[in-house]
Amino acid sequence: MFPSVQVKRLLRQSGLRARKSLGQHFLADASVLQTIVEAAELSPADTVIEVGPGLGILTAELVKRAGHVVAVELDTKLASLLKRRLASPPNLRVINADILKVSPSELLEGTSHYKVVANLPYYITSPTLRHFMEASPKPSLMVVMVQKEVGEAIVAEPGKMSLLAVSLQAYSKPRIISHVPAQCFYPQPKVDSVIVRFDLLSEPAVKVADMDGFFDLVRAGFSSPRKQLHNSLAHSLGMKPAEITLLLKGANIDSKRRAETLSLEEWARLYEVWQTAKKS
Repeated sequence: MFPSVQVKRLLRQSGLRARKSLGQHFLADASVLQTIVEAAELSPADTVIEVGPGLGILTAELVKRAGHVVAVELDTKLASLLKRRLASPPNLRVINADILKVSPSELLEGTSHYKVVANLPYYITSPTLRHFMEASPKPSLMVVMVQKEVGEAIVAEPGKMSLLAVSLQAYSKPRIISHVPAQCFYPQPKVDSVIVRFDLLSEPAVKVADMDGFFDLVRAGFSSPRKQLHNSLAHSLGMKPAEITLLLKGANIDSKRRAETLSLEEWARLYEVWQTAKKS
């Protein structure tokens, strides 16, 4: 156990405090740490990128199991503390940077095989996940802590799909590993969390010619998620409702359905019909 009182003491001794603006909630439960590390299936052959290492509580476990750990911390004071606290083991590099402004290739020093393990700050969860999903090279595996509501949205099935779910499931198979109560953190957040494991796919789950164009269509569909699909698509794509109805019919999709009900396969089918119509 790494109780919250120890987290408080470490912050106080370092003259630091959790910064709400950076979504800092420090994990203070050893059993949760072990769940994260075990889910990542680490070995000495692995390189790990950790996002937002904070006080280094998870980092200390990662360096014991992985061959190399690159910890990327935006907070300059925390990055400095991390270097001092862990005494810079030879398999750890601490980078003071914004993860969204650094490509994985800049962090990896030659290797293309890596994993991402992180207790993600809530406010950058979605952009960080997309950052790695769309990166080159992509990680082989991601194990991250996220807000419970976000985690449940990520693993949603048709009927409760979202733009986030489509964008992540297109590149990976996500599943919730464990639920983590708010009291496992200091300061305690207002919501519970979940640990999500993403197994990255070697090829996208949808077979389309242009993933950017595919996501243009998906974004258009979710632009007004409470509206029926033919209305949101017509508005966002600048097409007549009758034209959209024909597209949906061609993809065998009821025009009265909402975007949240479509599967990845249906989005891919609709994209192909849309592309064919644009060429005619």
